Amino acid sequence: MRTGSEPRTARSALRARFWLSLWGLVWAVVGTVAFTLAGRSGWAIACGVLLVVVTIDLVVVLRHIRQGPHYQPGPDIPPYRPLDDRPTHDRPTRKQPPDDRA
Repeated sequence: MRTGSEPRTARSALRARFWLSLWGLVWAVVGTVAFTLAGRSGWAIACGVLLVVVTIDLVVVLRHIRQGPHYQPGPDIPPYRPLDDRPTHDRPTRKQPPDDRA
């Protein structure tokens, strides 16, 4: 169900981010080593920078996972207040399509 407030109430799939970060970490290490051995210092530096970024992301993801259900909510915790509980002035209004009958 879309409420129109997804950017504010979006949840991150931390387990998926963990595995993607781990995959990126492996490839960044392989790329850094391979380009260093091949004598391509520019590409090795680029892979090294990517390695640092992926490592930082992995640390942040692991920290959020270890913090528990605040960052890893279960199916019983809704990402937003149900529509019936919101005040009427917060509800999005539906615009009527123009009447094309002439």
